[in-house]
Amino acid sequence: MIVNFFLFSTILMLGLSSCQEHKKTELINSKPNIIYILADDLGYGDLSCYGQTKFSTPNIDALAKEGILFTQHYAGSSVCAPSRSSLLTGLHTGHTPVRGNKEVRPEGQWPLPDSSYTIAELLKDNGYATGAFGKWGLGYPNSEGDPLNQGFDTFYGYNCQRLGHHYYPYHLWDNDKKVFLKDNMGTKKGQYAPSLIHKKALEFMDKNKDKPFFLYYPSIIPHAELAAPKAYLEKFIGTLEPEKAFKGTDEGEHYRDGKYESQPYSHAAFAAMITLLDDQVGEILQKVKDLGLEKNTIFIFTSDNGPHQEGGADPDYFNSNGILRGYKRDLFEGGIRVPMIVKWKGNIAEGSTSNHISAFWDVLPTFSEILKKESKSNLDGISFLPTLLGESTIQKQHDYLYWEFHELGGRQAIRKEHWKLVKYHVKKAGTYYLFNLDSDPSETKNLADEFPKKTNELIKIVENARTKSEYFNF
Repeated sequence: MIVNFFLFSTILMLGLSSCQEHKKTELINSKPNIIYILADDLGYGDLSCYGQTKFSTPNIDALAKEGILFTQHYAGSSVCAPSRSSLLTGLHTGHTPVRGNKEVRPEGQWPLPDSSYTIAELLKDNGYATGAFGKWGLGYPNSEGDPLNQGFDTFYGYNCQRLGHHYYPYHLWDNDKKVFLKDNMGTKKGQYAPSLIHKKALEFMDKNKDKPFFLYYPSIIPHAELAAPKAYLEKFIGTLEPEKAFKGTDEGEHYRDGKYESQPYSHAAFAAMITLLDDQVGEILQKVKDLGLEKNTIFIFTSDNGPHQEGGADPDYFNSNGILRGYKRDLFEGGIRVPMIVKWKGNIAEGSTSNHISAFWDVLPTFSEILKKESKSNLDGISFLPTLLGESTIQKQHDYLYWEFHELGGRQAIRKEHWKLVKYHVKKAGTYYLFNLDSDPSETKNLADEFPKKTNELIKIVENARTKSEYFNF
C-alpha cells in the first residue's frame, strides 16, 4: 500500500512537472506580447523597490513582486542616443552605429543606418505589430534612422532629444506628420506631452489586442526639465524640504528649444513626475489585464542611464544612485547600472531577484530566443531567457562588458566578472581606475597600482573592444 502511495505520488509529481513544462513551451510558442518601458535618466535608487524612501512607486513595485528584479543590469551607455542604439541593435557602444549624442539641426540626431537590424525589425519580421511611443533620438524625421524606417509600424512622440527636454512642446510627431499643439503655443501649458503619448500607447494596445504586439515605451520622465501637471505637483509641494529652486529660460530665442524652464519646486516636481510615470505603468498593467492578455505578455521596466543633474535635478537629495558612484555621463556604476524588472506571468517566479550581470545589448538576443530564432552572429548580447525562467545553471555569462563615452575628454569602461576598469581622459594620456565590485560596489578604492597584472589584462581588452567608426572616434 505504501509502495503504491509513493508510486502514485511520483507519477503525480512527474505529471505536474510535465504540465508546467508544457505550459511554458505553450506560452513561448504563442508569441508573447512584449511591453518595454524605458524611463529617461531614472537612477538605480529612484524606485522604492530599489531603496527610494522619499516617495513611493507602488505600481512598479507590484511589477517587481509579480516578476524578477535584476540587481546588476546595465544600460548601453551613460547618455541617451548611444544607450538606445545599443538596446535596439544588440551591440555595445564599441560596435553599435550610434555611439554618442550627435545633433542634426533643425531637429533630430545622427541616424541609425539602414543596415542596422533592430529589435523592432526582428519582431515585425515575426508577425508582430510594432509601436514606439515617447522619445526616439536615433534619426531625424524621414532619415534612414526614422523609427518608421527601423521596424516600427507606428510612432508617436518626440523625434528629437533636444526638443524632448520640454514637457509642453510646440509639436510632436504622429508617424511622419508633425502635430502642432495649439494649447502650448507661446508660453501656454495646456497639453502635457507624456499624457498625450500615454493615451496613444493605450490606443495601440487596444488596436492590436488580437495579434502579438511590441510596445516600446521610451518615456521622457524624469529627464531634464522638471515639470509635472498641477494636480501631481501639489501633492508634494512642502513635503520635500528644504526645497530647491531652479532659474532657467522662460522666454526668448531658446525657450522650449533645449534650455530648461524655471522650477521653484524642483524636489516636488521630481517626485511628482516619477509618481505620474508610476501611475502610467499601472494603467498599462491594468489595460493588459482588462484585455485578457496578462498571461501572454512580457513586461520590462528599466532606465536608459543614471540620474542627471541638470534643470534643478538633485540626485543627492533623493539618493537617486543608491550606493553607486557617479551620475549620467559617468562610466562609474552610478552612470550605467540601472534598475530592470521583468514580469511574465506563469513563466517567471514571482518576487524573485537576480544578480545575473546583463546589459541592454542582451535584450535583442533574449527576444530572439523567445521566438526560437537564431540571433545574428555578430551581436555582443547574450540571451538572459534562462535567468527569466529560473534556469540559472544553463545561463551563459559575458566574458566582459564594454562601454565608451565621447564627451568630456572621452571615457571607456570594462567589466569582467567582479573586476571593473574605468579609463577617463581617453583623448589624452588616460587615467585608469580598477575596482573590485564584489568588495567595493561603491568604487571608492582605486586598485590599479595594487593589482598591475589585472589592470594590464583589462587594458588590453579595452584597447581591442571597439571597431573604428566613421563618425564616433576619440
